[in-house]
Amino acid sequence: MRIAELADRHVAIWGFGREGHAVIKALRSQLPAQALTLFCRAAEVEDARAFDPTLEIVADEPDAAALARFDVVVKSPGISAYKPALLAAQAQGTRFTSGTALWFGENPDARVIAVTGTKGKSTTSALIAHLARSSGVRTALAGNIGLPLLELLGQRADLWVIELSSFQTGEAGPLELGVVTSLYEEHLDWHGSRERYVADKLKLADAARTLLVNGLQPNLLQHTAAHPHRLLFGVPECWHVADGTIRRGAQAVFDIAQLVAPGLHNALNACAALEALEAIGMDALAAAPALATFRPLPHRLQPLGEHDGWHWVNDSISTTPLATLAALESLHGRTVTVLVGGHDRGLDWTPFVEAMRAAPAHAIVCMGANGARIEAALRKAGTACPVVRVADLAGAVAVATTHAPRGGVILLSPGAPSFDQFTDYAERGRRFATLAGFDSSGIVSIDGLGIEGTPRD
Repeated sequence: MRIAELADRHVAIWGFGREGHAVIKALRSQLPAQALTLFCRAAEVEDARAFDPTLEIVADEPDAAALARFDVVVKSPGISAYKPALLAAQAQGTRFTSGTALWFGENPDARVIAVTGTKGKSTTSALIAHLARSSGVRTALAGNIGLPLLELLGQRADLWVIELSSFQTGEAGPLELGVVTSLYEEHLDWHGSRERYVADKLKLADAARTLLVNGLQPNLLQHTAAHPHRLLFGVPECWHVADGTIRRGAQAVFDIAQLVAPGLHNALNACAALEALEAIGMDALAAAPALATFRPLPHRLQPLGEHDGWHWVNDSISTTPLATLAALESLHGRTVTVLVGGHDRGLDWTPFVEAMRAAPAHAIVCMGANGARIEAALRKAGTACPVVRVADLAGAVAVATTHAPRGGVILLSPGAPSFDQFTDYAERGRRFATLAGFDSSGIVSIDGLGIEGTPRD
């Protein structure tokens, strides 16, 4: 759908976060006289009026009747496409779209690499953009990583690297390359079931001319076997990790000890980025040395430094138990006290519990809404390390310092969303940094968002 198609139609915007702001601004730039209704929370009404005084504002969660009044509703990604009210309005003829879908409608000829995955999608997206820019390509980095696409409407790039969440994969238009870094269960509250999550995540395959997937994941290989142009990373015949190096087939290319971002999973993300560049015809071998200058993304295994005798690591982006296990693997050999727990989405913590029974952390501090459930599972399994439950992050940090030995690591890797205590993972990470004694004001954004590089003539 193009923005021009909304002219003289009954249009609503649902959600007033950053995506909602971008949608309103984009529609006003092209359709200044268009009547627009905004559905937002009561706490957002004053800000919404200041942002655009011409909006009709409804400070309620819309029901089916309210939504059915509109020809088109542009919704924010966090609003589930499976809400009963939305489905009922859709059945009555209301069309639902998004800022992502509108951007693709406006840019049908853009050269796009779209990246999704349960884990690794943000880092892989940022790595692709970093390596492409190091090769002299004017590259945009946007999407779910922290910059809505519509904020770049009308701007020019030779390559668009777009991170898409499972909420957004079905909104992508045709694209040159789709990348799937991993596939585990997540966001079951939004999708309703694991099967629907997998199906929604892999809608990216329908849009991608070529699909690049993690060859180390049998379930991902099974679900994408029918794609006519599928490539792999992580396996010996492709870009992969072996003997402490990133390799292209048998050729050793880059020593993973030079990566600032720690852990085997980040080396695998680098393989995905290099394979992606090669898939679109770029010289990945020439770009590989630039891996050494890539800065880790904030809140993703971010070393904060040493304070009061402990080493502090902020992995607030971790919202699944498997992400927490990956964080612990990256710190293998060190004495780690890990902070887990948060908003309860009903995910299965069994793999984490089994791993902790086999090779426990130094101590585990459980917090938040699902802290009691995690603690109970760990105790039932007979985990052979201290397991403590507290109410919130402040309590978790305080307790962690009583268990972690001097020189040890205190790791925030919650394995759960932040919504029980914070607005998002970034606020949680900054709060952790403050509690640890660091200045959190510098942990504000991801390097490289937007468009960088010299445009081609």
